[in-house]
Amino acid sequence: MNDSLLSKPLRGIIPPLLTPLAGRDQLDVAGLERLIEHVLAGGVHGLFILGTTGEGPSLSRGLRHEVIERTCRQVARRVPVLVGVTDTSFTESVLLAEHAQDGGAQAVVVAAPFYFPIGQTELRHYVCELAAEMPLPMFLYNMPSHTKMVFEPETLRAALELPNVIGLKDSGGNLVYFHQARRLLAARPDWSLLIGPEELLGEAVLLGGHGGVCGGANLAPRLYVDLYEAAFCQDVPLVRTLQERVWAIAQSIYGVGVHRGLKGALSCLGICSDLPADPFPRLGERERRTIEAHLATLGLIADPSLAVV
Repeated sequence: MNDSLLSKPLRGIIPPLLTPLAGRDQLDVAGLERLIEHVLAGGVHGLFILGTTGEGPSLSRGLRHEVIERTCRQVARRVPVLVGVTDTSFTESVLLAEHAQDGGAQAVVVAAPFYFPIGQTELRHYVCELAAEMPLPMFLYNMPSHTKMVFEPETLRAALELPNVIGLKDSGGNLVYFHQARRLLAARPDWSLLIGPEELLGEAVLLGGHGGVCGGANLAPRLYVDLYEAAFCQDVPLVRTLQERVWAIAQSIYGVGVHRGLKGALSCLGICSDLPADPFPRLGERERRTIEAHLATLGLIADPSLAVV
């Protein structure tokens, strides 16, 4: 439970790692290996697997298990590994967390349960019950665009009383909410407050956040690490410069969807396959050419002959 690799609070850039696929239920193993080494070489501070960008909810149980095992084995404790265990089934979330623990992960990440509409009373009960069952420290994941549910301040306040809950990834994109969370977290100095939308990374860290879980760090990890470090050091002019580059990635590569765009870009760079999980289709030739043009404009293009398809 008290893994020394997991700093509290956890700080820095923790990319929500893509899940490279070779088929509908087949992992692109070589692509995953290259991707892990690519982001680690960029100086990231951890990895978050099986999240939204990693298409976790779309993957089979067996494939999720394989991603956990292969990722933890390759990372080999160089950085903490966080595993998304969100599921519509309470028991499946716990079982996946147990597999994450067995595989060598340091923490789990849980969004609100989706499909059935619930209120804050039910959500607080769910978090309390789940935290009691989790074999690893747990981060909450505020993702209202996907779950249709917000971890409201009162629910966060209740979660602060649970020793096994150690942080919040906020992907709501609402800075008022982010400020509310930051003020609440003052009661738990071991809690980590991480921003999801990378367009807000610099501002969030300047305001007291601990870092970001930013999809673009799959593509250009050093840029996001540099932005985090500039914001941590309160170097506002440098933050402005680097944040503009991050904005440029978000506004261009994400035009065909976050994970589809990132997978396409990484395929063009020779890192992994561009195949998304169902129900999303593979990139068409026109979309691929558009991404190649964006990569050239961003100064990230590699030799087109290295592309992985």
